[in-house]
This record gives sequence, C-alpha cells and structure tokens, in this order.
Amino acid sequence: MARRILLVSFVVLNVLPLFDASKPQDPYKVLGVDKNASQRDIKKAFHKLSLQYHPDKNKAKGAQEKFAEINNAYEILSDEEKRKNYDLYGHDTPNPGFENSNFGGNRDGYTYFTSGGAGAGPGSNFFRSDQSGWQSMGGQGNTKTYSFSFGGGGDPSGGFGFGDIFSNFFGGASGDQSGGFGNFGGSKPNSRPVTTAEIVDVTSQYFNKQIVDKGMTWLLIFFNPGSRQYLTLETLTEDVANSLDGALKAGKINCANEKSICQKAGLTGGRSARLYVYSYTSSDKGSLVEYTGDYTAKNLKAFCQEHLPRFSKRVDISQFVFPSNSAENLPQVLLLSTKKDTPVMWRALSGLYRKRFLFYDAQVHDASNPIMRRLGITSLPAVIGRTVDGKEHVIKAGISVKDLKSGIDELKSMLESFEKKNKKVAASHKSTKQSQPDQQETSVPVLSTSNFDNVCGEKVAVCVIGVFRSSKSKEMLEKILAEISQKTLVRRQYGSSVKYALLDANKQSAFLSSFDKSGYKSYDKLIVAYKPRKGRFATLTQNLTMEEAEKFVGSVLNGDVQFSNVRQKLVLR
Repeated sequence: MARRILLVSFVVLNVLPLFDASKPQDPYKVLGVDKNASQRDIKKAFHKLSLQYHPDKNKAKGAQEKFAEINNAYEILSDEEKRKNYDLYGHDTPNPGFENSNFGGNRDGYTYFTSGGAGAGPGSNFFRSDQSGWQSMGGQGNTKTYSFSFGGGGDPSGGFGFGDIFSNFFGGASGDQSGGFGNFGGSKPNSRPVTTAEIVDVTSQYFNKQIVDKGMTWLLIFFNPGSRQYLTLETLTEDVANSLDGALKAGKINCANEKSICQKAGLTGGRSARLYVYSYTSSDKGSLVEYTGDYTAKNLKAFCQEHLPRFSKRVDISQFVFPSNSAENLPQVLLLSTKKDTPVMWRALSGLYRKRFLFYDAQVHDASNPIMRRLGITSLPAVIGRTVDGKEHVIKAGISVKDLKSGIDELKSMLESFEKKNKKVAASHKSTKQSQPDQQETSVPVLSTSNFDNVCGEKVAVCVIGVFRSSKSKEMLEKILAEISQKTLVRRQYGSSVKYALLDANKQSAFLSSFDKSGYKSYDKLIVAYKPRKGRFATLTQNLTMEEAEKFVGSVLNGDVQFSNVRQKLVLR
C-alpha cells in the first residue's frame, strides 16, 4: 500500500509541472484588451504589438518569444470557437492538453511551428520554416517588411481608424448643411461586429463571368500552394476589403489550378504571392494592375482608392448645364458635395452604372450658394437628375448614411428608382412624338411688332433671342431654345420672367444694329440675351451647339456673363 501511494505521488509530482508549463498566458492580457473586446479591437491590438515585437524590427532579448505569445493569443481570440472555449474552460479547446499534435502541422501549404510548450496550438507564431530556419513573412528578397501598421487617421493606437474612410465620403459632417454624409454607425461597446467582406475563391469561369467588365473594382491575391507572404497578403486584403466594402471586392486565385488567369497577369511561376487590382482607371475596360508598394493597409487602401473607376465627369457648377441629346440618350445624374475631388461612393457607382447613366459631380461649398438657391436645394450632399425629355429633377438632398456599404446601397436604390422614372418618361415621350410627328413640343415665336411687348417688353427680366439668316439656322435655333425653355429648374426659378424668341436677321437689320453697328452681318446665326428693363445685352456667336447654348443661358441667369449697353432703342419693322 505504501509503495502504491509513493508511486501515485511520484506520477502527480512529475505530471503537474508538465501541465503547468503548457498552460498558455491569458490571451486578453497578452494583447491588452478586455474580455468584451470586438474583433476589430483585437485585430488592432495584434497589429500594433506584432509590429512592435517582430523579430525583423526588434532584436531585443525575448522579443521572439513575446512575438510568439502575441500570435498565440491572436490565434485564440480571432477564432470565435477557440475564444468561446477559452472563456469557458480557460483554454482554446474543450479538452486541453490532449490534441493529436501540438508541435507542428501543415495547413494551407504552410508548415507551422509553435512555442510556449505543449499547450500551444498549431500556428501559434505564424513563422514558416524552410531549410534556412526561421523566416519572416517579408517580401521577395526580403525587400518588404511584414507589417500591419495602419497609420493615419489620427488614431494614436496605430490602428485603422474609421476617420479616413467614412468621415469625408462627401465632405463635411452631418447636420451642418455642408455636404457631409453623417450619422455614421459604429459598434456599441462590448459588441463584436461581424466581418462583412470575404475573400472569394476565383476560378477562370468566375473571373470571366463575375469580374471582367462588370464595373466593380477587385483586389486579387495570386498565389501558388506554399507561396511566401500569403498570410500577410490575406490579412491585408481582408482589412482593406472591409474598409472599402461596397466599393471593392476581394478574391484569391490559385495559379496551380487557374493557369490561364495567371498567365494573363504575367505570372508563369515563382513562389511569392502577389497582389493585383482589377482597375478601370486607364480605360472603360478593366485591366489588372499589380500592387508593388509596402505591405501596410494604409498604403494598399490608398492604392485601391486610386484605382476606383473615374467615369464621373468633374464640372464647374457655376457654368454647368446638362448636355442635351447625348449620343447614348441616357439619363444623367449630378452629385453636389463639398468634396474637392470626386467622392469614393460616386466613383464606385460610376463604374457599376456607367452603361446606364451619364455621371457628373461638382463641388459646392455650402447650401447658401446662389446656384443652390436657384435649384431649390437647402442641404448637401444632393443628387440632381435629368430625364431624356430634358427635364431636371432633385432626386434627393441632405443625404445621410452610416457607412460606405450602406451609403452605396442607398444611392443604388435612388439611381434605379430614377432609371425607372426615366424609362416611363422615355416611353411617353416617344409615344407623343409618334402620335404628333409634325407638332413642335414648344413653339418659339418669331419676333414681330405685334408680339414684341409680350415677349421682350419691360415686364420680362430676360429675353433670349435666336437670330437666323437661313431656314437651316432657324430650325436649329428653334430646337435649341425650345428645349432650354422646357428645363424644369429654369422654369421653376424664373417662371415667365424669361422668354425665348427667334429673329429674322434678313428683315430686322435695324433691330440688330441697336446691339452692334455691324448688325452681325458676318454671322448666319447667333443668340442674344437681352434685359429690357436695363437696356443691356450679351451675345453668343461661336460654337452654337446645344451644350454651349445651355451653358450660355445658364451663365446669363446666374449673372456670370458680362452685359453691354444697347446703342439705341430697339425698333422692329
């Protein structure tokens, strides 16, 4: 009996140290987060500490062991199942100490080695072993350092702050009428947000059907099994895809299985994983552009944003008018915001809907701008649309969203609703033209002694006169002025105070001489903007296209055109 007690005591005394040595440190304490920390907080803490203790940067004694602890802690807390088990049992598995293999393993083409004793799970330190021993997750030829420093955004923790992503989608802040997309959502304290973006496995068929020429920007990892840097690129890609979710998607392409795609990208071999963006910046057709910068989320995100579509035309709002009779005959949309550059949301939408809309955007500093008052807009950002019949509509003003993805989804809904409206207008417009083929939509009168007071008398603020010398010029000017006169926003703001008319230059040379001594005899056609009450006028004599005529009239109504005094009283014969 005594011998049996001695034997049991010997076993217990020898086994207890084994379990004590294998017991992992508290992962929450290792990363410096509380037990209710969100996955984003855990990731930020991991990124900060892994950069601080990475053996490539920190040569201090114990740095490698500390780095292994950090990775082990992240391995537990980043996996919800392991985290749950740790919270329940004090370990990342339901039955700690009895795993088949705690000293190494092979996953995803990598060989992982652990540190911290038998209790540490596979992949604890995220180092890969080869014939040369420990190797960092650096770039080709060790020219790039494994780093998760997000930087920027004024985040003192070095984390990926939301400020540089969400706070200035369209400029300003919510409620200040300065064009800001406010009311940004955020995780409540003690909540664990769910990652929305995913890295899709991309095959040749998927690439051709879902990526090529679809208008969406993609961040793609090209790799071979066992590729160097894969884990680094996967983590970076996941973070950037989440920060730009809605404007960008992410995928990974296994070159061992999808050789045709990899050959198109110029990848015929090599062991290093590489990043590409499927971009539309160089043309309306997408192309693969390789990312060769530092492996930091801040730089990669900037690169991706630079390669978002640019199908929206930046315009000067003080001179802008929607072009008429566009070759595509598509509805047109204009974004007004305080941003000095085209916002990320609008660029993303311009790619997705580039074949269905013509996009424009302009900077407006605040809603007190005279142009804003003329359009009837009291808050920014705002979207204006023009249907194919030439009428303009305020689609929405004072838009507010909580994040990038929901903002893009909301704007998608607006655009698609406006597109349906445009289709109804187009069908009605076509039907009216077919039933009344010879009838002009709006008659523009020819000035005469009988209608002069009504059209260009002192009760009228501005009289826009199309002067012609030939039947062809008359037809062209009548079409232009008829369409401009029907613009919804122009009619709403100025009503009957703006009139449109035609003038036969061959019969009214004396009338034209009142503006200019030459009587404009060298011109076959021109447009005169006349202010009867002030006896002042301005002319457009060159480039009388629909677009230039609209721009001229818009500038006249906005007060951006220099007027001259008439030479003498206007007289019609």
